[in-house]
Amino acid sequence: MSETPEDSAIPARRAGGPAWLLLAGAFGAFTMASGLMQSYTVYLVAFIDAFGWSRGEASIAYSVSQVVAGGSSPFVGALVDRLGPRRLLVLGSALLVLGLAGSALVHALWQIVVLYGVVMTIGANFLGLVVFVPILSRQFERRRGMAISVVQSANGFGRALSAPLVQFGVSGIGWRATYLAQAALMALVAVPLALVFRRVDPTRRSVPASSPLSLPAAAAAPRVGWRLAEASRTPHFWLLFAVYLFTGLGSFFVSLHQLAFAITIGFPPIYAAEVLGAGAFLAVFGTIGTGTLSDYIGREAAAILAYGFSIVGVGCALLITRPTQHLLLWLHACFFGVTWGARGPAITAKTADLFPGPQLGRILGVITIGSGLGAALGSWGAGAVFDLTHSYRVAFLLSIASYLCGGVAFWALRRPPVRRRA
Repeated sequence: MSETPEDSAIPARRAGGPAWLLLAGAFGAFTMASGLMQSYTVYLVAFIDAFGWSRGEASIAYSVSQVVAGGSSPFVGALVDRLGPRRLLVLGSALLVLGLAGSALVHALWQIVVLYGVVMTIGANFLGLVVFVPILSRQFERRRGMAISVVQSANGFGRALSAPLVQFGVSGIGWRATYLAQAALMALVAVPLALVFRRVDPTRRSVPASSPLSLPAAAAAPRVGWRLAEASRTPHFWLLFAVYLFTGLGSFFVSLHQLAFAITIGFPPIYAAEVLGAGAFLAVFGTIGTGTLSDYIGREAAAILAYGFSIVGVGCALLITRPTQHLLLWLHACFFGVTWGARGPAITAKTADLFPGPQLGRILGVITIGSGLGAALGSWGAGAVFDLTHSYRVAFLLSIASYLCGGVAFWALRRPPVRRRA
């Protein structure tokens, strides 16, 4: 459905409420989804202790999750373009509750792979960026980087809360009861979140033309939206795919195994979870700061700055050899944590900049496959590397190399794409 001047002037109440309320709802939904999914870092250690799995085996479910997340993104993008976020949020919440409750009863690796890797992952995707970015990018044209960064920061916020809270729960009431507590929490918040998005039309911009949050209708340059088939014939599409791939590799060669790494060095589990959780909380500020900065200094410069901070954080981890090096653990947690997800707003906003139009959800969904592949290979690869070498050193070096490749690919996106019609 194409957008007309009348569409852009529709009052906010007809499209589901003020833009800021929708932004808050998206932040809340993504916080829940990311917190529940990222808590697997704690369960990974619990599964190793309970079932005697190797770290490579314990990482399989997470790797499958990342593949499913990337593979299902085009499907989710197509659905949100047609149905809007409310229906997807309700369905996603139900799948998360089912997956969490079922995980409390598991006794075999394949059960975790199915429940976490497939059921919960699809549920989380229905509460993820692919669902909210197309709507928010149309509502916050001038502040697109800021709006997307606020939602993306929920990834770090959820991760920061989940690690220490779930570790506390696992240590206190056991991992099975903790899963049930998470299922109850998700069921409790699902309905209020869904109500925020009632009556949202995914094809319309809900901010009035006179609002400072959107471009004036008279000043907005007419443009023809990109379609998926057309976008995929440009090098920019595949450069974005590569950026997602390398960023996923760089992040997940480290993130899934951070707690296991710290415990292996000799740090107490709850202390390590608190330090890493504190570092992850900084992602809220880092992500919003990077996304907002990208509106002023450019997406490429902001993303490369974030890559640099991540590399410093991984470098600090490489220097940790004993449990008395508390400062290095804090530096690792802070530098790596502050840029966890910080490149996301720049990458996502860049995608919206380069390929605006009614099929942005589909385009973003396909490109996001790269992130899923990178995260899957990185998370499983780090566990496999440890099983072979009894160290995470090689995995951390691969993380740095991946971040460097991601920065190079992003810098190549400086010029806009040229349409190449079949």
